[in-house]
Amino acid sequence: MGSLNVNRNVSDAFYRYKMPRLMAKVEGKGNGIKTVIVNMAEVAKAIGRPATYPTKFFGCELGAQTQFDFKHDRFIVNGAHDAGKLQDLLDGFIRKYVLCPECDNPETELMISTRKGTIHQGCKACGYYGSLESNHKLNAYILKNPPNLNPAAQGSSLTEGKRNKRSKNGGKNGEGGRSSSPEDNNSELIVEAPEKLAEDDSNDNWAVDVSEAAVRARMQDLTDGAKGLTIDEDTDKTEKERMDIFYNKVQKARDSGLISDSVTIKEIVAEAERLEVKSKATLVLAELLFDDKIHLQLKKHRVLFLRFCHEDQKAQRYLLGGIEQVIGLHKSSLLPKVSAILKLFYDADILEESVLLDWASKISKKYVSKELSQEIHNNANQFITWLREAEEEEESGDDSDDDDVEIEYNDRVHTSTLKAKPVLPVAVKSNADDNEDDVDIDAI
Repeated sequence: MGSLNVNRNVSDAFYRYKMPRLMAKVEGKGNGIKTVIVNMAEVAKAIGRPATYPTKFFGCELGAQTQFDFKHDRFIVNGAHDAGKLQDLLDGFIRKYVLCPECDNPETELMISTRKGTIHQGCKACGYYGSLESNHKLNAYILKNPPNLNPAAQGSSLTEGKRNKRSKNGGKNGEGGRSSSPEDNNSELIVEAPEKLAEDDSNDNWAVDVSEAAVRARMQDLTDGAKGLTIDEDTDKTEKERMDIFYNKVQKARDSGLISDSVTIKEIVAEAERLEVKSKATLVLAELLFDDKIHLQLKKHRVLFLRFCHEDQKAQRYLLGGIEQVIGLHKSSLLPKVSAILKLFYDADILEESVLLDWASKISKKYVSKELSQEIHNNANQFITWLREAEEEEESGDDSDDDDVEIEYNDRVHTSTLKAKPVLPVAVKSNADDNEDDVDIDAI
């Protein structure tokens, strides 16, 4: 039947992510008619999800009950359904639960926090980490049946009722007996006599084989699953503990010398998102990456700070607090240069005009003493005055000639318009051996 691109919106014949074309077979008649998805196990392996997930997704979308025969790899949706229609539904499942919302690659995995009832998605290709955007009915099933749970222990919509009845019959061995793992209260393993299994097979009901080896495998799966879920336990810690974890992550990246690497930057952003401290993370970054050479260090780490501060005014306000702390630690050398430092952050598009003006309007003792904060603001007056005058000129410039305004083309994604920015006079130090001009913050 050939193969298809996992993301069927990609028409490239050499696209590396392939999956088999879905094959469906209609069986039975009348009220007993059903559609067997013959190769669901192979399709599920190709997209990296348990076969029960897309099958259950089909049931939710079609309003039909589903059945799983793990022993024979039969995944069934009640009713007669065309393979083409199921393939289109599979595309919907892939968009919601497989493709990364950041890079559209299917190299993702689902991480379940059963305690908080949340589903997060992590991408191995780009480092994205965030909560699942979909709010589908399938989410409830995924929470009860995490991806690293042994598929043979997952529930079926048609057998759960019988399973519950069996569990009420007591712990006898034989037809009514069951064996359950003490580590998993949401799933049960059913032990049936061979003749009972044969009888149930004829009625399209299946039981799970639980030999001693299968129980050991099940216990190992649960152990591995617990290891896989530890990543989400950090989100249950206090904010201070989560900030400490992020601090250690950045410190190791800095000490390794790889913090400016694009892959490391993505990992740091993903870690901040995972720990839910992205906006406040700029405080840590300022503490670890800046000292009295802040004007040189900003140039080196500009991309990293843009990833945190772009269109996030809260992160920018925390960054200003971090800058205040750095100035306080290196007061003698940096306090006279506050205006130049703020202008560097403004020119780098890390700090927005509105955030800077709001910061200048009030003195805060949140990050440094009130006296030091007042000194910092006093030394920032030159830049803030220029910024306010520039804002007034920009507002009045609609009726005047544009020849007196230098137009800066900003090609980053956060704006699609031309940004007028009059120039604050600064001394420029020229170096014949350097291809770039550096701002001499001592000259301001």
